Amino acid sequence: MTTPLAPLITDALPSRWPTVTRAVALLTAITGVLLVAFAWPSVRSSVHDVPIAVAGPAPAVAQIRTALEQRLPGGFEITEVADTADAEQLIRDRQVYGAIDLSNGTPQVILASAASTAVAQTLQNMATGLGQAGSTPVAVRDLAALPAEDPRGAGLAAGALPLVMGGLLAAVLLIRLVHGTGRRIAGALAFAVTGGLTVTAILQFWFGSLSGSYPANVGAVALTIAATSLTVLGLESMLGIAGIGIGAVAMMLIGNPLSGTATAPEMLPGWSGTLGQLLPPGAGGRLLRSTAFFDGRGATQAVTVLVAWIVLGAVLCLVGGLRASRAANSA
Repeated sequence: MTTPLAPLITDALPSRWPTVTRAVALLTAITGVLLVAFAWPSVRSSVHDVPIAVAGPAPAVAQIRTALEQRLPGGFEITEVADTADAEQLIRDRQVYGAIDLSNGTPQVILASAASTAVAQTLQNMATGLGQAGSTPVAVRDLAALPAEDPRGAGLAAGALPLVMGGLLAAVLLIRLVHGTGRRIAGALAFAVTGGLTVTAILQFWFGSLSGSYPANVGAVALTIAATSLTVLGLESMLGIAGIGIGAVAMMLIGNPLSGTATAPEMLPGWSGTLGQLLPPGAGGRLLRSTAFFDGRGATQAVTVLVAWIVLGAVLCLVGGLRASRAANSA
């Protein structure tokens, strides 16, 4: 009995050195791209154009504006208001991250650590500096604090990447295991609900990272997962395997690092924070903060962005499905 040696010999042959060189070059490039994508926003983040309010008489407001510009040139975008109530309303509506209140004689800094721990820390440092400059301690009050179980917001920040990965994984598995455009869309929406229930339960009841209404938080997470998975499904339906790659790059390498979930969109370099809020990870992070800590205020833009991505993904799925059906019928 003869043994088929040819396949064994072929399999045992080592790759040619040019092939090894190309593989090493590709891996090096991928590593560099990953590092830039995830590290650049954090390394280059800074306080610039962060919206805050200043309450008090016009002369006092002008003095504070000058002092802030000297300490952090271009750091803040200031909205002048008449009193404490107006400043607090802007914070609750998520139009500003905090306020300097000079309207009651005794200066105080009002912040919202639930909106951004990084900005809250900046405002606390600013209060210390103003107190030292004026020889009068400046009180600090947290209007929207993070839960006591997670005072640094670590769970919320760390949960951003698993949401993106979950949406991507859902799309890939549905493409692999489920046939039919309608069934894939239904599967993506069903997973968005079950994934939203599970992720929110872990963050809110186990980690203690979320407050607010559990159903509202589930809705925010579900919209984020649905926007990611349906977009990737739609791209694959139109472009094939390349669509999965494009979707992964858009969501994982662009959307997640530019989401501003760990800091604030305004702290990211240049236009990157604005771009991040137009992608599902950034919009989802903002929506979840709104539902968890601000009774849903300031969520309109985020909901609009997520729904737009969901509709776009569904439309691409339907168009791709119709095109494939026509191609099969004409064959």
